[in-house]
Amino acid sequence: MRAMLLRQPKTALELADIPDPEPGPGQLLLDVRACALCRTDLHVIDGELDAPKLPLVLGHQIIGTVVRAGAGVEASLIGSRMGVPWLGWTCGRCRFCTSGRENLCDAALFTGYTLDGGYAERVVADRRYCFAIDASYPDEQAAPLLCAGLIGYRSLRMCGDAEIIGIYGFGAAAHIVAQVIGHQGRRFGAFVRRGDDEAKRFAESLGAAWACDSDAAAPERLDAAIVFAPAGPLVVQALANLEKGGVVVCGGIHMSDIPSFPYALLWGERSIRSVANLTRQDGEEFMALAPRIPIRTSVTAFALDDANEALASLRAGRLSGAAVVTLPAGRG
Repeated sequence: MRAMLLRQPKTALELADIPDPEPGPGQLLLDVRACALCRTDLHVIDGELDAPKLPLVLGHQIIGTVVRAGAGVEASLIGSRMGVPWLGWTCGRCRFCTSGRENLCDAALFTGYTLDGGYAERVVADRRYCFAIDASYPDEQAAPLLCAGLIGYRSLRMCGDAEIIGIYGFGAAAHIVAQVIGHQGRRFGAFVRRGDDEAKRFAESLGAAWACDSDAAAPERLDAAIVFAPAGPLVVQALANLEKGGVVVCGGIHMSDIPSFPYALLWGERSIRSVANLTRQDGEEFMALAPRIPIRTSVTAFALDDANEALASLRAGRLSGAAVVTLPAGRG
């Protein structure tokens, strides 16, 4: 099959012909139809997440059609459309897995990082971590739901009953969670990189109460803030805009260091917490909720061969919404 391979960190992906993967026990083999890009892919390429599988097929927001089922998996799934997320395998036995916190499993494996992902014509995935996709979504529209959507949803849950939420970094995850916030009857404000008027207009089109530069003071105190941009100083900025009792939720897997700040910013029972991965419960809840809202994703499609161009566009902030690699249906 054709795949875009990362041979070594800090190098471009290489288009290569590699053997088709084979599904093992408990696994599904899928023909990839679409795979959305994520900033985490850039962190892997840049060496900011250590010890990736090498060579590696990146990509962890996968929509595919099941073509084969491994031992112990129901054959009735063949021909169905499934989504494959970042969390690809857990042990099922540790204290985290047995207490509903499988996202913290120490032995966990991750799609497009320690497992091969979706920048390829085919992928294998653990049946436990594959989600059914509502028929109302075209492949490329569904793909961003598998990480941008899921991480945004988990981040929003950590905001509790916050009524006004600040979103720092208005990209793929933000444009999805903004729609959930609106559906729930809450309000959000957007903080974007200085001078990015297009991002401000995009946020306003999705119902932002206001949109301003990321280093600006909020026009009103925030009950919660979600920081999607991987910039530690924004955590301090968000704290400065936070109401007493509020929370700053860090929604990325990697972030630059958070600088020191006066304790007065944290006092008043404010808190900072991170989001780590996802659980199957997150996936099942969100994938059922998305078509009811209904969430609509804004995507820019690229061919598999153009994955490096797509990643460059993501890095440069040239995209509104999500970038998605798409592949032709079936392989014949």
